[in-house]
Amino acid sequence: MVAPDLRLLAWSRPDGDCLQTFFGRRTGAQHMDERFERAPVGMLEVSHDGTVRAVNDAAKQLLDADVGAVGSDVERVFPHSVDASVPRAFEASLESERSFEEYYPTLERWLAVSLVPTDSEVVIYLRDVTNRYQKQQRLEQIDDDLNRLMNINGLISDVLADLVGASAREEIAETICERLGETDIYEFAWVGERDLGGDDIVIRAAAGTTGRTLDQIQHCLESGASVPEEQAIETTSPEVVQPIGEDETVPEPIRRATFADGLQSLLAIPLTYGSTVYGVVGVYTADEDAFSERERASFGTVGEMAGFAVNATRHRNLLLSDTFVELTLQVTESDTPFMTVAANRDIEIKVDGLIPQGEEVRSYLAVYDGHPEAIRKALTGFDGITSTRVIGAHDESGTIEVTLDEETLLGRLLSHGATIRSAEFQSGDGRIVIELPPEEDVRRIADTVTRNSNAKVVAKRERERDITTAREFRDTLSDRLTERQENALKTAFLANYFESPRGSSAAEVADALDITGPTLLHHLRASQRKLLEEFFTTTPEG
Repeated sequence: MVAPDLRLLAWSRPDGDCLQTFFGRRTGAQHMDERFERAPVGMLEVSHDGTVRAVNDAAKQLLDADVGAVGSDVERVFPHSVDASVPRAFEASLESERSFEEYYPTLERWLAVSLVPTDSEVVIYLRDVTNRYQKQQRLEQIDDDLNRLMNINGLISDVLADLVGASAREEIAETICERLGETDIYEFAWVGERDLGGDDIVIRAAAGTTGRTLDQIQHCLESGASVPEEQAIETTSPEVVQPIGEDETVPEPIRRATFADGLQSLLAIPLTYGSTVYGVVGVYTADEDAFSERERASFGTVGEMAGFAVNATRHRNLLLSDTFVELTLQVTESDTPFMTVAANRDIEIKVDGLIPQGEEVRSYLAVYDGHPEAIRKALTGFDGITSTRVIGAHDESGTIEVTLDEETLLGRLLSHGATIRSAEFQSGDGRIVIELPPEEDVRRIADTVTRNSNAKVVAKRERERDITTAREFRDTLSDRLTERQENALKTAFLANYFESPRGSSAAEVADALDITGPTLLHHLRASQRKLLEEFFTTTPEG
């Protein structure tokens, strides 16, 4: 781009002697006059053979040139640039005006340069256009970041959609690796899970251009050396390592391998469900500073969803398997507040139901030989108990709702995929019976959930599941319902009483049965309770 500002001023002179008309004719010593010196843009006067004759202060500042620039070759005065456009312009006769913009690395500056030849010399105009380029680069960076974020969000959506349909842990691992590793955004991804019988991590799946890096990760895992992904397992939150080569916590063999493979950034994503960590995903990329805080948070959702999917497959396997492993745990007073209160008050506490809710577990306790309100007060204040409420009292028995922290013994059992079949606590004896899928590593789970308690496994059995057909379930329920209860429930169902919005009101259903409204509601509550009891009383968890 031509620097027109001064030239327009010169062209406005009536005598038209261009530069020398505006700046004054040179003296014999060729000293710059005051107007040339104070010009608002950088200016150099250079002979046609490339010898610098004069440099004003603005040009000296732009080029970081010293007083020795006058009399030097223009190649020495201009800093190095990729194209070296100014020195090359003087290699041949410069007959016409030439303009360009060029970056000078040593100056960290973009300059707009115009070379204007005259009969006796070449005048070089300089302007600093760095701000414009920096603004353009910022806009391009914002645009790139936005496009990257949109691509990543789309990728994460695809991963989450695939995880919903995954039916096995192997499929979950392969889905994550293929989606993340076989994209243009990342170089490769691998999924590791805890090995059976211990806490060691083993590689379950990998996809993408793994190069030498995955081999070294495998070697470190087998030799017991710590890999970066283990930090994410410890913290249960995504961890970023960038640049990998400068992080001394990364084993040297892995750093060397990533350097050879051109990898610079790593994101480790734990696969979590509540407080349980099932494994970890390692995502590697060649980009420096590739993972922002926003990406880290987004991928945290992937880890939670994957952990949820793993947990769901374990429960699905347990439900669909013809066999299961039953463990009986013996607990002491220090293991759970329920045992402590039962022993101190010489009462019996039985867990009727457990419902996981995020990082808490809502439990429903049946209390025998103790007033429910007194038991509620006794439970209040224990570590791990966040709320208590009496929901039913009958003299010296009743029902209490207790909200537990996930880190309690019962919470840990649920978060590790165990189904709690029963839990009973009384003076001198506390027993928890759990079920696990047959392919699970029972010893590791038992060690994990009892690590911070004195609970111990006192019995282990492999059992076959009793299969109840739909017809058997209906027959059993029908036997429990009275004729009036069954007729009321069936009529209300067929009349769309349970739809939203309702197809029939309670009064209309009662009229159809030729009974009063209160009588209908009494029959419905009784029949619904028997239906729910038949469905839910097989296990406290549900």
